Amino acid sequence: MGALDYISNFCTVSEGRSKRKPMQTVEIKVKMDCDGCERRVRKAVTNMKGVKSVEVVRKQSRVTVTGNVDPNTVLKRVKSTGKRAEFWPYIPQHVALYPYATGAYDKRAPAGYIRNVVQAYPAPSSNAPEEKFASFFSDDNVHACSIM
Repeated sequence: MGALDYISNFCTVSEGRSKRKPMQTVEIKVKMDCDGCERRVRKAVTNMKGVKSVEVVRKQSRVTVTGNVDPNTVLKRVKSTGKRAEFWPYIPQHVALYPYATGAYDKRAPAGYIRNVVQAYPAPSSNAPEEKFASFFSDDNVHACSIM
């Protein structure tokens, strides 16, 4: 019966089946001042379908939601609590190749984080000077130099 059911799934067309959303992590910046704000945001997000875990860090004004959820739906649900919310705009400082790029520094960013800007990453097609000079020398044979 298993093979027959498997083949019949290809022959039947049903629009009622919906594709399951992939497991993902959504980080949102929400200004929370007190325990009541934190509880309201946590309760609104926890009751959503597909949510596996919710982590709220009030000191960083950050809510991390993990599960089979749509990021825009999570953002709308957080905004429905009356709080101003946006997707998490910061990245860890050690991840960016150019953390001191224009616009990357933000006073309101938590310690160790910078704003996620395009200038913090080199363009994929550009050849950085470090890459050009690193290929001149070989670690395997120190006497072999491509400059000579």
